[in-house]
Amino acid sequence: MARAPDHRAEIARDMFLTGKKLVDIANELGVPDSTVRRWKHTYKWEGERSEKVIERSKRKGERSEKKTNARKEETKAVADEVIQVVDNPDLTDMQRLFCILYVRCFNATKAAIKAGYSRNSAMEQGYQLLRNPSVKGEIARLKQHRLNQAMLEEADIFQKYMDIAFSDITDYVEFGREEVQVMGAFGPVQVDDPETGEKKTLTKEINSVRFRESNEVDGTLITEVKQGKDGASIKLADRMRALDWLAEHMDLATAEQRARVAQLRAQTDKLTGNNEEIEDMGEVEGDIYGGK
Repeated sequence: MARAPDHRAEIARDMFLTGKKLVDIANELGVPDSTVRRWKHTYKWEGERSEKVIERSKRKGERSEKKTNARKEETKAVADEVIQVVDNPDLTDMQRLFCILYVRCFNATKAAIKAGYSRNSAMEQGYQLLRNPSVKGEIARLKQHRLNQAMLEEADIFQKYMDIAFSDITDYVEFGREEVQVMGAFGPVQVDDPETGEKKTLTKEINSVRFRESNEVDGTLITEVKQGKDGASIKLADRMRALDWLAEHMDLATAEQRARVAQLRAQTDKLTGNNEEIEDMGEVEGDIYGGK
């Protein structure tokens, strides 16, 4: 009757397939080197290890191919943009470069500096370039080219920035005052009720903040949720940057979105006192809701 395989041989096999040397396996299992070599020969581990190496190499090759293809697609996208801009005879070389850089960062000053304009005058140059009809037209074409590649509508992009700019913290948290029990070393503190003389639980009023459930909020507008020593906190996307973006890209908005932005700005100014109070919002609301 054949003897059952030593269970240590199975352990040694698993260690061998992970890449460990025979000497190290023998030391860990407390057996002679010759025993491990015999197991390797008897149970034909070498073939299994070769198959494992081939499989790992194949997976690595597939990952590498995906990365290479992604880089090629990105390079092609950049090349298409460059060709499109180079073919525009109405722009100088620096203006062409500015257009390409601007649609990547949407920061006129930064794009002007990288395009070769003086750092000292980059802010003014960027402002003037965005007012140049030829530059504006080229930037608009590049924007549309990028949107087509991503299969997105301009209005979709604009709407997301609207959501960020006019997000309301109360959509994510509930806060206010609440009455809670005063806790002592042995549980709720009991005191005598001056009216009845009976014992009652002592309470106090505290500030309270509660997060809404994740399935009730738009998580794409949240950039950070963390638990610190002082409790949990939530951080929304930068509203001021979103407002700046909206101001620079009103050309992407639909008529309804432009009217909605005007209404939201007016309401915000009314609350903060930044501008004169608007008494009649009827005209703006008509643009949004189809009123006459």
